[in-house]
Amino acid sequence: MGEAPQDRRVPPLTPGRPLRRVARVVLLDPRDRVLLLHGHEPDDPTDDWWFTPGGGVEGRETREQTAVRELAEETGITDVTLGPVVWRRICSFPFAGRRWDQDEWYYLARTARTARTAEVGPGGAGLTELERRSVVGARWWSCRELAGTHETVYPTRLAGLLRRLLDEGPPATPEVLDTEIV
Repeated sequence: MGEAPQDRRVPPLTPGRPLRRVARVVLLDPRDRVLLLHGHEPDDPTDDWWFTPGGGVEGRETREQTAVRELAEETGITDVTLGPVVWRRICSFPFAGRRWDQDEWYYLARTARTARTAEVGPGGAGLTELERRSVVGARWWSCRELAGTHETVYPTRLAGLLRRLLDEGPPATPEVLDTEIV
């Protein structure tokens, strides 16, 4: 597999700072539930949200390699079939005392593993020090649960995006999501 969608240059959201290249995973189980991580600001557990596994490209990695590595580091799940990039999103948000400007690619993936997500969170073997302070767990979510939650989930509109993905299959080219600036 190669970098399927063009990695076109996108202007930075913060002048003088390039966008961080990120790969995220929309991991589905056999029941079409998506795995989300639960995180919070390191110094404020009340400022929390749910998000897809993933992270920044390191060195000469492809985004596909990043997606697989990050999924393994953050969840311990390695038995996945990585599919195409289904969504792209530019976002900017404050976290841990700084602003993060990112160009995110969301890869569809499947796994047969569903029950064991207990290793995610504090003390997870592959988590960085910052992740150990801010990632507190993981959960499989159905479309119905996502549509009904009042909790913060990223990317926004995930319930509808996932429903369309399950109903129509992956798009021929990645859907570009609205830029999110928090």
